[in-house]
Amino acid sequence: MTDNIIIFDTTLRDGEQSPGCAMNLEEKLKMAVSLDELGVDVIEAGFPVASPGDFEAISEIAKNVKNATVCALARAIEADIESAGNAIKLAQNGRIHTFISTSPLHMKYKLQMSPDDVLDSITKSVVFARTFTDDVEWSAEDASRTEEDFLCRAVETAIKAGATTINIPDTVGYSVPEEYGAKIAMLFKNVPNIDKVIISTHCHNDLGLAVANSLAGIANGARQVECTINGIGERAGNAALEEIVMALRTRPDELPFNTNIDTTKITKTSRMLSTITGFNVQPNKAIVGANAFAHASGIHQDGVLKNVQTYEIMTPESIGLNDSKLVMAKHSGRHAFRKKLEELDFELDDDALQEVFARFKILADKKKEIFEEDLIALVEDEVIRENETIQFVSLQVRAGSTGPQTAEIVLNIEGKHHQIKVEGKGPVDAIFKAIREIYPHKDARLLLYQVNAVTGGTDAQAEVTVRLGENERTVIGQGADTDTLVASARAYVNALNKLIIKRDKLNPQRGDI
Repeated sequence: MTDNIIIFDTTLRDGEQSPGCAMNLEEKLKMAVSLDELGVDVIEAGFPVASPGDFEAISEIAKNVKNATVCALARAIEADIESAGNAIKLAQNGRIHTFISTSPLHMKYKLQMSPDDVLDSITKSVVFARTFTDDVEWSAEDASRTEEDFLCRAVETAIKAGATTINIPDTVGYSVPEEYGAKIAMLFKNVPNIDKVIISTHCHNDLGLAVANSLAGIANGARQVECTINGIGERAGNAALEEIVMALRTRPDELPFNTNIDTTKITKTSRMLSTITGFNVQPNKAIVGANAFAHASGIHQDGVLKNVQTYEIMTPESIGLNDSKLVMAKHSGRHAFRKKLEELDFELDDDALQEVFARFKILADKKKEIFEEDLIALVEDEVIRENETIQFVSLQVRAGSTGPQTAEIVLNIEGKHHQIKVEGKGPVDAIFKAIREIYPHKDARLLLYQVNAVTGGTDAQAEVTVRLGENERTVIGQGADTDTLVASARAYVNALNKLIIKRDKLNPQRGDI
């Protein structure tokens, strides 16, 4: 049995099913290329039958990804499988991932099928998938609550039908590590020819055990792990890719396994996903949280100053995180600015570079110190603005204790400037009311307004997150600026643009495993 662990990333499929995490085609493609550069072995690009947009995104990813296998999800339905096969046909390496529920609860209430009918469906779906590709993965949805005897029969059936990877999902995050590991070991003991396929884990985090369960699966013979960047996904999310990879890298004494992940690209990929989705990583998040390498306790600080290994089990550099340092100034030229962005792994075309450089000059006049985090925020904010229907132009605000608080805002909508001045209960309220006046969206509700500082100091750039909800749709927008109110306007406009895009999409039928 190989010691190499296949990293199967489902950020673009299961991760995108997080409320508010929907991505457009350009965002999905950008993320897929980043995952490919990270060294992910398999990219689950989406659920093509869900919508024309999903199908198109998977097809584009299949054409552009250079190294990873591109995977498309399908229920045990011929139309789903045919759509998946067509979506991946241009990939250098393509996979179809088909699934069906196997637990008594799901078979009775969700599928309304007998166990024999489910087994028959497994055979038909896998055999049909093999007509499109030799790389077919089969999943037993809700495997952690499936009776052992029937799970063995289902896995054996899938192997006989031609599946090359068998996934054992803890779909609802119900398992605990000892139990999940024992289930994987049980399958190896009881299923004929199981050594001819790859066994995979797909663990959800409802009890906070997704990573622990995944590692237990690896310890008992699983050689593929399904995970997401930052652990995003349905409900409480999935096993976090960065946590699994760094656990394997840091503890080879207990987990003697390898991956193909370039860990120095973890931070960049994590930040890119946060920018695209608007889902900020919690500060105390393992590996990629802002506090992951921070030390506040005097005892800890003393130890780290004497020997960093006293309180750090891995280095910031191992995940691509460099110490924040002064890197640019207001007299820096465009050439030096471009070179610095290249060092931070950003490649911009001439128009985007000009826009970011102009904003950098404005920022440099306002701030005494420009840190790498400031540059990253500028670039990511520019990436967010690409191809927006509504564009922020300018803002003037009157605030204070005496009132009235007013906001005068200018927005560009499809090439035409619109200006309005509105009173509110506070400056933020006035800004958001003004945007609503210019572009009415009465059914949308503000669900979240959050402000974070990019760096320390009173002159730090603010990153603002706004979540809007409309009917069953939820979107998240982000904006950055040294002026918190300008960042707020940018974030709201960004969320509104995403809402416009989402209004035009068909309601997807979700694939849950």
